[in-house]
Amino acid sequence: MSINLPKLTIVVPCYNEEATLEETTKELTRVMKNLIADKKINNDSTILYVDDGSSDRTWEIIEEKIASNLFIQGIKLSRNFGHQGALIAGLETARDFSDCVVTIDADLQDDVDAIAQFVDKYQEGYEIVYGVRDKRDTDTFFKRNTALWFYNLMGKLGVNLVPNHADYRLMSKRALDEFAKYQEENLFLRGIVPLLGFKTAKVYYNRKERFAGESKYPLKKMIAFAFDGITSFSVAPIRFVSLLGFLLVLVGIGIAIYTLFAKLFSYTISGWTSLMLSIWIVGGMQLVAIGIIGEYIGKIFKETKRRPRYTIEQNSYLEKRKEQILDLMKK
Repeated sequence: MSINLPKLTIVVPCYNEEATLEETTKELTRVMKNLIADKKINNDSTILYVDDGSSDRTWEIIEEKIASNLFIQGIKLSRNFGHQGALIAGLETARDFSDCVVTIDADLQDDVDAIAQFVDKYQEGYEIVYGVRDKRDTDTFFKRNTALWFYNLMGKLGVNLVPNHADYRLMSKRALDEFAKYQEENLFLRGIVPLLGFKTAKVYYNRKERFAGESKYPLKKMIAFAFDGITSFSVAPIRFVSLLGFLLVLVGIGIAIYTLFAKLFSYTISGWTSLMLSIWIVGGMQLVAIGIIGEYIGKIFKETKRRPRYTIEQNSYLEKRKEQILDLMKK
């Protein structure tokens, strides 16, 4: 009997992952079967694929897996909402029928065998379990050092992140219910989850090379992701702009005193170099300041619209539920 065993859902966001889905399904199915055999989870546990508006055969493959694999379910978003949007869609869908949810990317870089340790920690009473990379040997020198710089910067800005943790984690239904109360448009999951404040644990693992395909986080997206995280959780950049403006005022007063002194004592001053430096340096700082303030205003603009964070086009759970209701009505 598995009545008292937790029902686990593994949420897997997918964007153009046709090259990896076969192997991902094989590995996650193996993990599910082992957990059920060890009587750690309910045999109704599922793997939920979230197709984030893929342009390849990702959804077709998911549909094939739904038909042939009892563990597999899927939802298809109407367009590409981004990795965070796909994760949120999966979490909110799984929340209604799961005791705990694990999120993992489809590229098999995260060690799927760590899921068993996640479940063990959950059964020990932990509401949130973080998958944390034990080392970053597979990263380039640039990526490894910029990641450390980002975690240090976020810590100094007062944002409580878990270093070397991405979005590989387990959350209990209680944690998911609290998470659902966070309805802001600019949702930075790695910062929000620690804010929930429940009992947490860490599971360390070694990250692997991507199984197939290309990374969905090139440098441009990584920089945008980091900037979103900073501006979503801290007003420190705006305060820095204010401090910089104050310092420039002091510099301006100093330059004014120097100019008056030079004029009174008839010193010869060409003025061209200082004028051009002032225009370019101060002008550049002003543009940077306007850009930072504009970023915050843009976020406020998005929040006031209250648009949905994602739109589901197809949901295999709903379709399955409709079939069950029709069968009951026939009986």
